[in-house]
Amino acid sequence: MSEAFAAPDPKELRDHQIGGPELTARLARTWGTKRGLIGALSTVDHKIIGRRYIITAFLFLFLAGLAAVAMRLQLARPESRLIGPDLYNQLFTMHGTTMMFLFAVPVMEAFAVYLVPLMVGTRNIAFPRLNAFSYYVYLFGGLLIWVAFMLNIGADIGWFGYVPLSGPEFSPGKRADIWAQMITFTEVSALAVAVEIVVTVLKQRAPGMTLDRIPLFVWSVFVTSFLIIFAMPAVMIASTFLILDRLIGTHFFNPAEGGDALLWQHLFWFFGHPEVYIIFLPATGMVSAIITTFSRRKTFGYLALVLSLIATGFLSFGLWVHHMFTTGLPQLGASFFTASSMMIAIPNGIQIFCWIATLWDGRPVFRTPLLFVLGFFFIFVAGGLSGLMLASVPLDTQVHDTYFVVAHFHYVLIGGAVFPLLGAVYYWYPKIVGRLMSERIGCWHFWLAFIGFNLAFFPMHITGLMGMPRRVYTYQPEMGWDNLNLLSSVGALIFFFSFVVFLWNTITSARSGSLSGDNPWDAGTLEWATSSPPPPQNFDRIPVVTNREPLWAEREMLPVAAGLSVENRELIVSTVSEARADLREASPEPSIWPLLAAIATGITFISSIFTPWAVVWGSCIVGVMLIGWFWPKGSKEDEE
Repeated sequence: MSEAFAAPDPKELRDHQIGGPELTARLARTWGTKRGLIGALSTVDHKIIGRRYIITAFLFLFLAGLAAVAMRLQLARPESRLIGPDLYNQLFTMHGTTMMFLFAVPVMEAFAVYLVPLMVGTRNIAFPRLNAFSYYVYLFGGLLIWVAFMLNIGADIGWFGYVPLSGPEFSPGKRADIWAQMITFTEVSALAVAVEIVVTVLKQRAPGMTLDRIPLFVWSVFVTSFLIIFAMPAVMIASTFLILDRLIGTHFFNPAEGGDALLWQHLFWFFGHPEVYIIFLPATGMVSAIITTFSRRKTFGYLALVLSLIATGFLSFGLWVHHMFTTGLPQLGASFFTASSMMIAIPNGIQIFCWIATLWDGRPVFRTPLLFVLGFFFIFVAGGLSGLMLASVPLDTQVHDTYFVVAHFHYVLIGGAVFPLLGAVYYWYPKIVGRLMSERIGCWHFWLAFIGFNLAFFPMHITGLMGMPRRVYTYQPEMGWDNLNLLSSVGALIFFFSFVVFLWNTITSARSGSLSGDNPWDAGTLEWATSSPPPPQNFDRIPVVTNREPLWAEREMLPVAAGLSVENRELIVSTVSEARADLREASPEPSIWPLLAAIATGITFISSIFTPWAVVWGSCIVGVMLIGWFWPKGSKEDEE
């Protein structure tokens, strides 16, 4: 229930005269998670759910990495018989699918779930029960496809599931159905988180955090959330059409019955190219946060960076046809997509120049997070240059579906997203855990990752130009690709070993790392204004923001807002542009219903692979769970 944000009543004034440990303890009881298994499964604390998202996403990363190592061992020598063609197709599909749908997007949203409420100065994310539901749906989707793989019914149609290969004629059995339904799981989860982030940023910012004071990481995930909302329904529609074609005999993609195989590519890549920026834009926010902190100065060109994020988001929807230059589309149309594919380099270039100017005018402190950002500069710029090459129709026609595209793709996504993400882990690890990661091991991790990555993927440019196609499980020795493939495989092993070092660093640092204190980097944004790790309520008192870097502007003490109950879960709802305190909003209590609703949703999705009637009966079960979820139960305020 919302009510106007006005002067507190006498009881609330007495509450807010309490300070120190007593106030912290009372708020922790109000906002805390109950002990025991039921309490853990019922939690709606964005920090707990964010940690679960992060850990689960990295577990899927390691599984995908193992699949990649297996493929590289197979391709290290010509005519290798280590892996057969069927298993190789499954590994190829599992690697790409896991990286794109189960790691890259979820891990970026995971950091947003954890950090955005802290960075905007609120006590929980908007729609916290939906947040819990989204995690469980994501987890069930990932388990579905990996359990299927372990049972030798893993998807084998590539991570983009092209028809007619994935259609009923060429993919009998349930492998393609499992892949398509996994898409539904992950997209439902991603859309839920996107809605939560948009509402949190627009309506739950701390008083005084006007639009020009929002941290750049928050801006990046805010724009990304709109990309998710507008792009991901396309791939959900495509996967649903594919399931219908396979299960009940529709003909959306069957040209013989009036369908169109290219419809799949249009729907998939209308999602697939914004997908690249859904992954990349949060990484740019991470880069901005790290550079600002370690250069010891405010970000150069804040407005230019924000406008670049927005421009990149808009332009990303006009690029998808450059994946389809070889499909026989009209050349006049292809020329427009060539232009837009080159044009998107402009806002990305502006961001690079703003970051360099910030470092140039600052006093850089070279710690592990900044090392990964510098590695990002080198790798992402190289990937961007090859992207401009692929935007040209004649060159793309020559290298389409070769290892040149594989090299470009990994330079852009690993260089543009994974390196900043690793820097972000080192940067925000003290906030999440309360301890610092080892700098010495971090440096080893960086150099192993940087050298291993370039050794693995740079030779692929050459093998691609020599004509080596993608998705082949072996090749003849006379092709001349053997030495370069061996070099790539050695690099891939080094790159994978760097993540073993990273895993060792995260585990050992959690147990025996140096205590970090509340703000070990002397950063300026609000997430560092509370303890590390944060208490259940995030802030004892909601801060009032007077500057873009409030902790640098208010060195002594942040001003705070009063008027929220200590005994009830309440949030400040603020105006959109000026962030003036407008309403007091009750935040939902922990509940087991999101888990039960996710289980019902999972049963419905999985059962629908085998019979369309599962949608009918499953919807009834989901409806019952939603009634329990939303049934009015009253609040502590109502009981008083």
